[in-house]
Amino acid sequence: MYPILEKRLLAEGIWLMKIHAPRVAHSAQPGQFVIVRADAHGERIPLTISDFDAAEGSVTIVTQAIGASTRKICALEQGQALADFAGPLGRPSEFVHLPEEELRRRRYLFVAGGVGTAPIYPQVKWLREHGVRADVIIGAKNSRMLIYTDAMRAVAENLYIATDDGSEGFKGMVTGMIEELVEHRGEHYDECVAIGPMIMMKFVALTTCKYNLKTTVSLNALMVDGTGMCGACRVTVGGKTRFTCVDGPEFDGHEVDFDEAMRRQGMYRTQEQRAAAIEAEREAGHVCKIGLDK
Repeated sequence: MYPILEKRLLAEGIWLMKIHAPRVAHSAQPGQFVIVRADAHGERIPLTISDFDAAEGSVTIVTQAIGASTRKICALEQGQALADFAGPLGRPSEFVHLPEEELRRRRYLFVAGGVGTAPIYPQVKWLREHGVRADVIIGAKNSRMLIYTDAMRAVAENLYIATDDGSEGFKGMVTGMIEELVEHRGEHYDECVAIGPMIMMKFVALTTCKYNLKTTVSLNALMVDGTGMCGACRVTVGGKTRFTCVDGPEFDGHEVDFDEAMRRQGMYRTQEQRAAAIEAEREAGHVCKIGLDK
């Protein structure tokens, strides 16, 4: 069992949990993920690591309560425990393996959307600890849905906010903020890293392509079992089939077939909605449980 050391609401339906998992914390690197199960009968949920502290033996995850399984995880309270917490899994961010001298000459731009802001934090934090400059754009529908802004200000060289309704920061999409920085303010970056909704990453990649700016995206939203055995996370990158959980989760954004990835993501939406509806009916006592778990 993996005790919950801290639980905090970040925004509506989005929860931060700090988990006591010493072995995972000692091995974790930016960009990796864990597989979580709420209880012995729970579904395997892949979640990108949002922070880790080897000295404390803790790993932080951020979960948005969308389907039945994520709602079950978010319903747990501080002091309770997760049944499983396996990891770290996946390949670390590419910059982890760069020579330190080369790394310090580089400047990064991170673009975060919604819950994707959380897994960007450990990457920016790691770069700061290694003397590397990184600017961050955080995008959200409105100011109420912004997360990690204070934490990000502490580690980013510059933090820019973009909200759809203009309730905070730049009014518009994150792509508009990228154009503002590169075209109008003359900022230069060696690489962009984007994590967020699939459609956001697609348009970030299209935008950075105009500037010949290398762009890395994280396709963690495609993962199901986290081992590559289920095949759900297949994605075409540079014309070749890759598996997000074993070959990624990070890939060259200019080579990802986003339209195919979004179609694949949509295949599982109906099943998730059905599971959520069944769970809601069970809680209300309106559904017989016999045969529903087959």
